[in-house]
Amino acid sequence: MKTSDQPAIAVLKDIGYITAGILICGFALKSFLVPNSFFDGGVTGISLLISELYHINIAYVIIPANIPFIIMGIFQVNSRFAWKTLAAIIGVGVCLQFIPYPQDITHDKLLVCIFGGVFMGTGIGLAIRGGCALDGIEVLALYTLKRSSFTVSEIILGINVLIFSVAAFKLGLPTALYSVMTYYAASHTINFVIEGLEEYTGFTIISGKSEEIKEKLVLEMGRGITIYKGERGYLKESFDVHHPVDIIFTVVTRLEVRRLRNLVYSVDPNAFMFTSTIKEAAGGVLKKRARH
Repeated sequence: MKTSDQPAIAVLKDIGYITAGILICGFALKSFLVPNSFFDGGVTGISLLISELYHINIAYVIIPANIPFIIMGIFQVNSRFAWKTLAAIIGVGVCLQFIPYPQDITHDKLLVCIFGGVFMGTGIGLAIRGGCALDGIEVLALYTLKRSSFTVSEIILGINVLIFSVAAFKLGLPTALYSVMTYYAASHTINFVIEGLEEYTGFTIISGKSEEIKEKLVLEMGRGITIYKGERGYLKESFDVHHPVDIIFTVVTRLEVRRLRNLVYSVDPNAFMFTSTIKEAAGGVLKKRARH
């Protein structure tokens, strides 16, 4: 494949992700959330709440509600991201207005909150993989982050607590609680769609048999490793006794976690290991798709 063809393929993949995300989000909203007066978090939740309280078509609310955050996105991310996000949100509005999604799939509240959240999270996650957003709350969180001591998660949580509190006051506590479940399902689905089975786990291994473990990791699993020089020992009963040790660090996918753990324990059942979740990794022996 020619190098010059790669950007075109990347653009087509982005368009595919965004288009699928728009269609799935429209399905989640029009077939699950809107007919049952359920809400999500973020700007989408604000739009749903306004639509329900003032009986305005959600297609006419969701675009203006996101405009301020798209403008923020120009300064917080870049103009390309902002324009792609604007086009995607307009696409959602068009889908909600013109595509005849089925609206009588189910009225079971539990099914609505679970599957409505899953479809909503799938759509948003696919759009993020395509390099844009279908909800402006992350942009607002980044904007607020630079002007306060709160983390992004705390800011998003605070905004959503406000949304669900208004929903509880205006529409009743059961509706608000079901909407919290919808948001929970959506947020976890977003994480899975973005990272999926490609999410990496970092393993740090400390063992007296580090040479054997290094050999198995590289030759059997084909993993790259990094070695830190350290010391082990320093026990309460023998504080003065310590030995040099190679501390092994490697990165694997979540599908390889169990295999790596079993491999290490087959060499040294007393090995000390701890893991950390790695959201982004590239380079070295890792083969990972470029992200926006």
